[in-house]
Amino acid sequence: MINQFRQILHYREAIRTLVLRDLKVRYSNSILGILWSLFNPLLITVVYTLVFTFIFPSGVEKFPVFFLAGLLPWNFFQWATLSGATSILSNGHLVSRVYFPRAILPLSTLISNLVNFLLALIVLLVLTLAYRILPTSAWLGLPVVIFIQCLLSLGLGLFLAALNVHFRDTQQVIEVLLQAMFFITPVIYPLEFIQNADARFLMRIINPMASLIVSYRDILYSGHWPAWQFLGIVAGEAILLFIFGYWFFHKNSANFVEQL
Repeated sequence: MINQFRQILHYREAIRTLVLRDLKVRYSNSILGILWSLFNPLLITVVYTLVFTFIFPSGVEKFPVFFLAGLLPWNFFQWATLSGATSILSNGHLVSRVYFPRAILPLSTLISNLVNFLLALIVLLVLTLAYRILPTSAWLGLPVVIFIQCLLSLGLGLFLAALNVHFRDTQQVIEVLLQAMFFITPVIYPLEFIQNADARFLMRIINPMASLIVSYRDILYSGHWPAWQFLGIVAGEAILLFIFGYWFFHKNSANFVEQL
């Protein structure tokens, strides 16, 4: 595996080219271009704030900051998962004609989505200051949470990319599952809305994104360090998923050309 990682590093220039291509394609026909990474989540936040402040009051203080701290990580996870799942099929012409480590395709989609996430995070940081939520030492934990989410998303993306080559319905199934998962993840509502403590505990264990979103909110909304015991569990899950995803991807990558 170490030799394979070294090979991927050898193709870092190809990864950079693929990332830039993904970013250009995503915003090629857009007037605002990459600025949509800033305006899109902001516009969605305005809509949800109006709904859950005036129509269905949620009682959550500083709702825009609270909501955006959940929406941005969720969008990152959703788009990284979907683009990772389709990374081999959408680049079939490259896979069939040129030799390179196939894993750089899911990796490049993850990095391009990470760039969008980090740009959108600027909006959230500005909002925190606008609502007088000042930076604390807990912000130092933010890179740790982001890294765990990247590892989780990459492992899932590797697995789904290989699976999607053999079963072309994988993308449609994943889209439906992600829609359902959105509502059982505390993106819109606080985790405390689930009154049963055991149910909250199980949600954070079974659904890694629940713990990650709570961790983002702990840092950026509440200003305190996340619950390290839950974050440690998610980190373990992310490592295991990455190992399994990479193993499954590498095992099936030799047959990609035949399946495309």
